[in-house]
Amino acid sequence: MDPQAREIVDYYTLRYREDLRLSAGRPQARLERQRTLEILRESLPPAPARILDVGGATGEYARALVALGHRVRLLDLVPAHVAQARAGHPGLDAEVADARALPEDDDSYDATLLLGPLYHLPEHADRCTALAEAVRVTRPGGTVFAAAISRFALPLDFAATGRLDDRTIERARTLLTDGRNDPVLGFTHAYFHRLEELVDECLTAGLVNVTVEGVEGPAWLAAEAGAHGPTAEQLFTAALALARTYHDEPALVATSAHLLARATVPGDPSRTRPNQPDLPV
Repeated sequence: MDPQAREIVDYYTLRYREDLRLSAGRPQARLERQRTLEILRESLPPAPARILDVGGATGEYARALVALGHRVRLLDLVPAHVAQARAGHPGLDAEVADARALPEDDDSYDATLLLGPLYHLPEHADRCTALAEAVRVTRPGGTVFAAAISRFALPLDFAATGRLDDRTIERARTLLTDGRNDPVLGFTHAYFHRLEELVDECLTAGLVNVTVEGVEGPAWLAAEAGAHGPTAEQLFTAALALARTYHDEPALVATSAHLLARATVPGDPSRTRPNQPDLPV
């Protein structure tokens, strides 16, 4: 395991509970979960589709998709995540794997999700490799979904939650040019995208019809700032409404904490798919 992968495994094994993140109550996380699932429900083919969830962690999204009738296989770099995914209710078909080298046959899935790997890959070549692997395992005409953290998410989050200081302002200036997260501010080494970079990487990997949506919308900052006040639920409801309204407004997409690209694998959709895995429902 290379040092980059080891850092990720150690972070999620020893320092951070990913299984609690989306249900911990932060407005940003609530918006991320609800809007991601809404986008997936609107965009995935009818159930039972064959879906590969790459970097699916402990299975938050995979279980929701199984509940909708889809056949889902989960891959994640962190062994502890895979163990939790298998042991949960329902237990998931899950395996340890690196997004840059998927242990799956060509053209095996109707859709592939990359909702976590890209921002954990600071190098451009590695991100394009992960996207190319998603293209390889998805059938012609199928869909790849790829999430990224917005270039501006960290300093905006610090400002909304009262943590912005001289050090983080200086880091925000650096982020504008290099996009790389410094672990001293929290999280791991990571890459935060500009919208046009995410589109370019999808195109480089061979995808077509690329669109990018803002997940949490422009008002997630207000919901975070007021999370402990008397109008917290009203702010969340308003933020959710604006996330739905402005999800694809070009001038506002990058104000979301997360960007979600949706793109098509080129080729003839009627082509026969070889060696399709027998996934459980």
